[in-house]
Amino acid sequence: MKRYLIKRMILMIPVILGITVITFIIIHLTPGGFVKTNMEMNVKVSPGAMEHLKALYGLDKPLYAQYLDWLSRLARLDFGDSFIDNRPVIDKVLERLPATLLLNITSIFVIFILGTIIGVTGALRRNSVYDRIMTFVTFTGYSVPAFWLALIMMMLFAVKFPILPVSGISSINYEMMGPFEKILDVAWHMVLPVFITAFGGLAYISRYVKSSMVEVLSRQYITAAYAKGMKEKEIIFKSALKNSLMPVVTLLGLSLPGIIGGSFIFETIFAWPGMGRLAYEAAMSFDYPVIMGTVTIAAALTILGNLLADIAYAMIDPRIRYK
Repeated sequence: MKRYLIKRMILMIPVILGITVITFIIIHLTPGGFVKTNMEMNVKVSPGAMEHLKALYGLDKPLYAQYLDWLSRLARLDFGDSFIDNRPVIDKVLERLPATLLLNITSIFVIFILGTIIGVTGALRRNSVYDRIMTFVTFTGYSVPAFWLALIMMMLFAVKFPILPVSGISSINYEMMGPFEKILDVAWHMVLPVFITAFGGLAYISRYVKSSMVEVLSRQYITAAYAKGMKEKEIIFKSALKNSLMPVVTLLGLSLPGIIGGSFIFETIFAWPGMGRLAYEAAMSFDYPVIMGTVTIAAALTILGNLLADIAYAMIDPRIRYK
């Protein structure tokens, strides 16, 4: 197991490097640029001043030289300073990272719990009215564009029926609240973002759980357990459910890129002060160091999540662990 972990951690390095190379090329090939976008419309800025500004930020160098400079700083865990406010990128990311992790971890937890419940109950009540309704609901969530659904929910719960907050992570009077009230306030602000994130992920998790559960329930050891007179709850939750969750663990790991990537959209729509919104703001202002920092950290979190999913899969299935 240790050897496997070391091998996987070593393989993470070229993957992250590949992601950074592609991202670096794309953001620098995008029409515009930091100096052109932020300074060209200012009549007080001369062409000479713009060239001086490019030299100041190292943007006058060839693309490969700029990337090597950035890579040398990354080796020291230095993501550089923001072009906008000259603050260290790592400080700006660490300020936003807890909000992103809170949203994504909560969404994954909700997807796993609800998807498992829907899948198990659907397997036990196959082809029933309940099974067909849940299939229709979950696949509707999978088919509907998430950003469109988010806008519909905002219009419904903020304009038509002002029930839920639709922007930010806390209320204006957050600092005046007690500890328990602060937790409730943040949870209340998370309802819509988590619902939108989780709604689209319920379909494939519930279907995988259902198909895996149906397969497990048809095996001989389950039939033998029923023949021995074991209670149905004991058979389902102790024997069948554990074996049926094996592919779901891997599936959750594979869904991490979509969840983290999707949070960039949801954070912008709901004004959630996370890493995704920071990346969007940086992209709009061509703040290259911040874009590279957020993408690199998001890629590292995604790869780490996949590694944790593989470890969990090995812990659930002894055959994988021993192999």
